Amino acid sequence: MKKTKLVFSLVREQSVFMTIVLSILSFLAVLALGVALSVGGSVIRWNTQWDKYATIQIANSDNTNSVKKIFAENASKFASIQEISKNEMEQMLQPWVSSGARLSKYLPVMYEVKLKNSSDMNLIKEKVSPYAKFLTHTSALKTSISAGWKLVSITGLILIIILVSIGLCVSYISRNIAMLHKHELEILNQVGATDKFIANQMQIIVAKISMVACGVGFICALPIILMILATAHSARIGLMSTLSLSGLNWLTLFLLPILIVMLSIYITKKTTFKILSEK
Repeated sequence: MKKTKLVFSLVREQSVFMTIVLSILSFLAVLALGVALSVGGSVIRWNTQWDKYATIQIANSDNTNSVKKIFAENASKFASIQEISKNEMEQMLQPWVSSGARLSKYLPVMYEVKLKNSSDMNLIKEKVSPYAKFLTHTSALKTSISAGWKLVSITGLILIIILVSIGLCVSYISRNIAMLHKHELEILNQVGATDKFIANQMQIIVAKISMVACGVGFICALPIILMILATAHSARIGLMSTLSLSGLNWLTLFLLPILIVMLSIYITKKTTFKILSEK
C-alpha cells in the first residue's frame, strides 16, 4: 500500500503545544477512569461480600436461650454462627475507651452470623428482633457504600468533562492549523485536491500527535493508579482496602487512549470540513 505524503505539517511550536495539552488531558482521563473503575468494582464486591452477614446483639442475657433456640430451629439456613467473646469486644472498643475501664458487665452477648442465602435475612431478622438487636452488615455499611457510589459519580463526571475538554482543544487546534496553513489549502484546492484529501492530511497530522500524547499520558498515569491501589490496600479494613482492577478494567483503561485518538481524528475531520465549507 502506497503511503500518501503530507503536503504540509505543523511547525515545531504547534506540535509541542498540542502534544503537551493532549498528554496532560489524557493523563487526567486515564487517572479518573482508573479511580472510577476501581471504586465501582470495590462497591459491587462489597455488596456481594456482606449481604449474607448480620450481627445479633442480645442486651438482656435472659433472652440468650431464646435466640439460641432460633439458631437451632433454623440451622439449615445458617452457613456459620460465631459468638464474639468479651475480650474481642473490649479490643474493638480500646481505641475509644481508656485501657483501665472494665466493660465486661456492660457488653451485650453478640453473635456474627452468615446465612446461606441472603433471601432468608428478613425471615431470621423477624424471628430474632423480639429478643435482640439484628443489624445486617449491608445496612451498617450503607454510608460507606453510598460514599463509594458518589465517588464513582464524581470521577465519572470529571472524566466526561476531560473528554469534552479534549474535544474542544482538538477542534480549536485543528481550526488554528487550518487557518495558519490557509495558503497551502488554497493551493491544494486550485490544483484539484478534494476536501476529503485535505481533511485526510489534517487527520494524519493530528493522529500522530494524539498517539504520542495519549501514550505519554497513559504511561504517566499507570504508576499513579498502582500507587493509589497499593496505598488503599495498606488500610487493610474498610471499603478502600478492597480497591482493585479486574482484567476487564485494565482492558478498558488500555482502550481509553485509543478512544481519545479516534475522537481527535473524528473532530479534526469535522472541523476541517466545516472550515473548508466556509471558504
